[in-house]
Amino acid sequence: MIMGGISIWQLLIILAIVLVLFGAKRLRNVGGDLGGAIKGFKKAMKEGEEDDQEDKLQDKDSGRVIDAKATRHDKDKV
Repeated sequence: MIMGGISIWQLLIILAIVLVLFGAKRLRNVGGDLGGAIKGFKKAMKEGEEDDQEDKLQDKDSGRVIDAKATRHDKDKV
């Protein structure tokens, strides 16, 4: 028994039914599409992490503090 009560024979029967329903060519295409989607997802995650790191570095460099004194004239405009 494998995987909590499912035997090899049961898995083979399920595989045969899936092959009959969908066909080997369609299953191959679905497998390729799924693999491509996973590959694209991993690539996007890696690019997103790199962008986040670049943004953090830019935020540290661009932070400036300007010390100024407000006058009565400036307060009236606001």
